Amino acid sequence: MDLQFSAEDEAFRQELRDWIAANLPQFRGGSGSEDDKLGVLHEGAGDWQRRLKWHRKLHEGGWVGLSWPKEYGGRDATITQQLIYGEETARVNAPMLVNVLGIMLVGPTLIRLGTEEQKKRYIPKILSAEEIWCQGYSEPNAGSDVASLQTRAIEDGDSFVVNGQKIWTSDAHHADWCILLVRTDLDAPKHKGISYILLDMHSPGVTVRPLVQI
Repeated sequence: MDLQFSAEDEAFRQELRDWIAANLPQFRGGSGSEDDKLGVLHEGAGDWQRRLKWHRKLHEGGWVGLSWPKEYGGRDATITQQLIYGEETARVNAPMLVNVLGIMLVGPTLIRLGTEEQKKRYIPKILSAEEIWCQGYSEPNAGSDVASLQTRAIEDGDSFVVNGQKIWTSDAHHADWCILLVRTDLDAPKHKGISYILLDMHSPGVTVRPLVQI
């Protein structure tokens, strides 16, 4: 078994390392604080905007959606190259991307199952973080047991009327869109009759509330 990285993988690593060295200092701003040196960012101190800026810089450099097909803006990166990306970004404590849910779940789902119209509409803005996504699966009484969800969607012409509540929706306060699991067939067994809807978070009737903890 050859446990060495290939020449292609090492070239990938060096390209990424050089890009990070050239761009990460600009992102941190050089204030000289320990937080800047370590890349420690705090939501209350503008973390989101700084992470958003970093995400878009990575996108400009072609480092977002590594595993995605090139035809959809990715790099067709291998598992090994994705591992190298994780190693190199962790090595310098680079900030996280802001649209992880969109990149990990929404984009790949649309690439595989979406219509061409949906792909053209949503995929570019997922990569660029022009539109942020969140995940509406869990409910107050349906967490790990997703099949117990009660949020309903009733078809009304070209639209769905949705009623229900979701919880633990990370980044919902930043999100433009949500992948929403809803019950569309009320007579089906609980593990069936569930649909996956793309919900505009700016739609009338959508309310986002914080979870206040001690």
